[in-house]
Amino acid sequence: MDIKKYSAIISFLLIIAAVYLSFYSLTPESNVTFNNFSIERALEHVKKMSLNPHFTGSPEHKNVRNYLINELEKLGLEVEIQEQVAINKKWRAATKVKNIIAKIPGTERGKSLVLLSHYDSNPHSSLGASDAASGVAIILEGITSFLKTKKQSKNDIIICFTDAEELGLLGANAFVNHHRWAKNVGLVLNFEARGSGGPSYMFVETNGGNKNLINAFNEANTPYPVANSLMYSIYKLLPNDTDLTVFRENGNNNGFNFAFIGDHFDYHTQQDTFERMDLQSFNHQVSYFLATFNYFSNANLNNLDSASNLVYFNFPYFGLITYPYSWVYPLIFIGLISFLLLLCWGLFKKQIKLKGIFNGFISLTLVFLISIIFAVFGWRLIKLMHPQYNDILHGFTYNGYYYIGAFTAITVAICFWIYTKYFKKNSLQDLIIAPLTIWLLLNIILAVYLKGASFFIFPVLIMLLFLGWLLKSKSQNIIYTTIISVPVVIVFSPFVKMFPVGLGLNMLSSGVFFTVLLFVFLVPVFYHFHNAKKLAWLFFGLSLVLLVISSFKSNYSDKNKLPNSILYIVDSNTNKAYWASYNQKADAFTKQFLGENPTQGGLDTNIFSSKYKTKINLIAPAELKEFKKPVISLVKDTIVGNERLLTLQIESLRNANKIEVLTQVPIVFNSFKVNDEDFVKTPQQTAKFSVEKGTVMSYFLTEKNEVVEVTFSINKNQKIAFDVIEAKYDLFNNPQFSIKPRLNYMMPMPFVLNDATVIKTTINL
Repeated sequence: MDIKKYSAIISFLLIIAAVYLSFYSLTPESNVTFNNFSIERALEHVKKMSLNPHFTGSPEHKNVRNYLINELEKLGLEVEIQEQVAINKKWRAATKVKNIIAKIPGTERGKSLVLLSHYDSNPHSSLGASDAASGVAIILEGITSFLKTKKQSKNDIIICFTDAEELGLLGANAFVNHHRWAKNVGLVLNFEARGSGGPSYMFVETNGGNKNLINAFNEANTPYPVANSLMYSIYKLLPNDTDLTVFRENGNNNGFNFAFIGDHFDYHTQQDTFERMDLQSFNHQVSYFLATFNYFSNANLNNLDSASNLVYFNFPYFGLITYPYSWVYPLIFIGLISFLLLLCWGLFKKQIKLKGIFNGFISLTLVFLISIIFAVFGWRLIKLMHPQYNDILHGFTYNGYYYIGAFTAITVAICFWIYTKYFKKNSLQDLIIAPLTIWLLLNIILAVYLKGASFFIFPVLIMLLFLGWLLKSKSQNIIYTTIISVPVVIVFSPFVKMFPVGLGLNMLSSGVFFTVLLFVFLVPVFYHFHNAKKLAWLFFGLSLVLLVISSFKSNYSDKNKLPNSILYIVDSNTNKAYWASYNQKADAFTKQFLGENPTQGGLDTNIFSSKYKTKINLIAPAELKEFKKPVISLVKDTIVGNERLLTLQIESLRNANKIEVLTQVPIVFNSFKVNDEDFVKTPQQTAKFSVEKGTVMSYFLTEKNEVVEVTFSINKNQKIAFDVIEAKYDLFNNPQFSIKPRLNYMMPMPFVLNDATVIKTTINL
């Protein structure tokens, strides 16, 4: 067989295989076994914990807590329930938490290893199977299998199932700032989920460098590590905290987060069920637990701090590839000098032509601009065609994977269409210069702002190898070039999917950006594809097929539910009542409240906090019902010097779920306490804090007849105008209402206050 004749086909198949391997190798199989760790028992725990919503303060929350206490006690462990009022200053949230804590003593007097996950679900409708019954179940079964071995670890093992994570990491705040064991924590392993599927990513939490943590993680020999220092660098910039963040900020503790983020559409919803949780994702978490627990339960946890950082990325079957930050600038310098030398050599020998370089930059600029513009405006057009997507607040639709595939395919088609013209009229060495330049510039920018992404230098070094070979031999073996390119394809292909999945489809442009980067890196391969235009049409056709499929899958169904919302709001100041919804338009369920033509826009911009800053979109007048209003008492108001000291007491007479205090005017607090608990302060925070407008504090009630006492001090000339919002999730079981339930293809909208009766009271002090 004449291999040269089929070299382009072989190269194309090698690239497709590399892309497949890059995704396939990330997670274990769904039927994998882990010695004496019983997947069946662990899954049974998940199933039992996620039968009903179990948010903090709900009856089912207590049932889940009792279940976990019973399971731990059956293992012979002494269980402690830490009851503590906890506050998170950053999220301005507070409640009385009930953490579930136990300890397995070690043989040596070193630092403790904390196994961490949270047992509450998101208010008020999430079943919380993945987030985070999965993490609790893995820890529970993990220590069960460990205790059966009759072995004893060197380090103390602390099991910490935190409460009220979903309300603002409050259980973690309570443990770190108040529990006696918190002072001896050496390392934390936190198991989380931000979806119901996909690979589990490892994120480091540290106040110093990551060197010792990454080296130790490598020594733990996890079989399927998925992590890279780009994600680590970006994670540190994002506001998406976990319980482990509290350990780092308030306790100066190191740790590892393990979280799967795929199938983001289930996150915090009624669909976060046992049945929808991906078994491969669950097994991936198990593989992390077993490897890290076995290693760190016996490792020296006193020497994990470091002043140095490592660049790292995962590679199938090799684990994490690492090198120190100190290599970053030398590698860029080597790449830059090599590039300039080869460029000068090529120009001197007239093997590189300025016109060809110019054409290379034209082609590269065109593919970037057209692809990014198409992604940004294409997604906007799709949202105009399917306005129902606006009700999916986190931005990842049920058919989101098809959209990622479609935009990736059309991007590849655009690249082939544009480059085909330039392949015919320019030499390969001319066309390589532009991709090399853009990759080098990207590396320089990343070295300054996101040093963890400096492994992007390796595609540069490989392209320099290609260029040097071309200038020396004036020929190229396409199959060898493809084989050398495969590692880069394997490492970078997952980025095409990762950001749109984790951050929503508004980030489709990031996937397109990585697609173009990979394509121009592979220009030395694609240059030899004589049927490149046919490939362009192939990928264009694939994109159309995926768009058609996504369109057919755009409607809601029993398995992919429409999120909708409704609130009954009483304004006690005007004695008027309203129906309100966060949805863009009324549907078959909300029309029973809003009617056919509700008023567009919210009744007050200063009402109700929301994770995605979502505003009420629809309102309609409602019949005023009789509710017992909260009792708001000013029990102290004194002036000392220039400072005014006040104490407010708020009591819900109907056992509401939430009390929220909002300010109508900018206000600076010199001090602030809730139920005698001061706002938690970190080294970066002071006692003073200011609020321009909006939420001052959200307190989640967990006990009957609980009184919220707010004590604060301000400048004596400071104006005060508070809105006190009292909310109870009782709309469906309140006898004053007769409500037709949601249809089978509907569910409560997550991330906003929902299915609640609300009383708003304004006070001026």
